[in-house]
Amino acid sequence: MNDTPTQSAPEAVSLTASAAKRIQQQLARRGSGLGLRVGVKRSGCSGWAYTLDYADAVGSDDTVFESHDAKVVVARPHLEQLSGITVDFQRDGLNERFAFINPNVKGTCGCGESFAV
Repeated sequence: MNDTPTQSAPEAVSLTASAAKRIQQQLARRGSGLGLRVGVKRSGCSGWAYTLDYADAVGSDDTVFESHDAKVVVARPHLEQLSGITVDFQRDGLNERFAFINPNVKGTCGCGESFAV
């Protein structure tokens, strides 16, 4: 399985194959939804934290990205902090999580919960 992210534009938000598979599994289990909504909120000592939710609709202020047959929805105001990121899904023992590879990050807090751009 090739886990290389695909990216359609420099500002795109992309998914690895493992992240896309996990999104598809979660949506199938849920029984509805069109993709994963990724955003940011002000938080922590470094300024920003990622937010995740199901995307049930696309609003007029949203941008949709697709990788490996899965969709990511991002509100345009969040694109400055999220431009160029790759979303991965990682398993380590019993722990599972979405991980963000963000080329815009200038620093993170000591606990890893927030980042600065």
